[in-house]
Amino acid sequence: MNNMAGSLMQYNEIYWPWPIALYLFLAGLSAGCLMVSLIVKFNRFTHNTNSIWDATIKAGALISPLAISLGLLLLIIDLGKPLTFYLLLIKYNFTSVMTLGVLFLLVYTPLAFLYALIIFEREIGLYFRFLIPITNSIRKMANFAKMIEYVLFFLALCVGAYTGFLLSAISKIPLWNTPILPLLFVVSAFSCGIAANILVGILFFKAHLNKENIKYLLVLDLRAIMLEIPILLLLFVGMYYSGGESLISLKAIFSHEFYSKLFWFGVLGTGLVLPILIALTALKNHAYKPAFIIINSLAVLVGVIMLRFFIVYAGQVCIS
Repeated sequence: MNNMAGSLMQYNEIYWPWPIALYLFLAGLSAGCLMVSLIVKFNRFTHNTNSIWDATIKAGALISPLAISLGLLLLIIDLGKPLTFYLLLIKYNFTSVMTLGVLFLLVYTPLAFLYALIIFEREIGLYFRFLIPITNSIRKMANFAKMIEYVLFFLALCVGAYTGFLLSAISKIPLWNTPILPLLFVVSAFSCGIAANILVGILFFKAHLNKENIKYLLVLDLRAIMLEIPILLLLFVGMYYSGGESLISLKAIFSHEFYSKLFWFGVLGTGLVLPILIALTALKNHAYKPAFIIINSLAVLVGVIMLRFFIVYAGQVCIS
């Protein structure tokens, strides 16, 4: 940067616009929902002979492939050359974060659809009979299906972290160029996945709802939020003590009329403090109160979306 130019905030150059921020959210949502679905399946639903799965398991299996598909569609459109997107699938540069992300997604996406086939086997038998041979074959190979689930959980972690590494590899933007970002995105994706699975489970799979599983996930979500706050603090403290452009960028972010409010009222207030207050009051001892659980889930989802937009936009606008 030319030091004679002073602050470049006035240029507001956005190279990665809203489709990228939304893609990062959707990829994290997909990964988080799948991780949560598998955790409930592993720890709370270890034996099932009737293929009647818990609402939160079904919600994660449904959301995950749909969210990642929509996110990838946005990414392809934003690249500007959708007809040549296939080149990313055949030309690899293993020193590039983008290449590693493509490889993860290349395996993760079809496996996410396969997991949905396993969970919705009963429904598929009623409405999509041509897929029955596939689901029957998977069910007969129980060990194979379990292996797929373990691999999928690992890939979901990788996809969640990859969204953070994708930004942290950009060295010219101080808010992005930190090893804290992948960890922050994984934890927020997990919290987002809990909120989405609970919300969709309550609204669309009420007949298969297990209140104890909801309470179990509320405990996990509160722990994730309590972990997310110090991670955010570490991110900003690291920028402060790095000095130079990082310190200038940090001061610019929190003096910016819009992005400072987006963080304090959107990310921190709505996405972190409000769920904690709801958990400590209306949902004290993790009581099952659907109306407050839905409000809690919506607050978490809104907070995670705002976090992605804050990181993407504030990082590009508030530079020195």
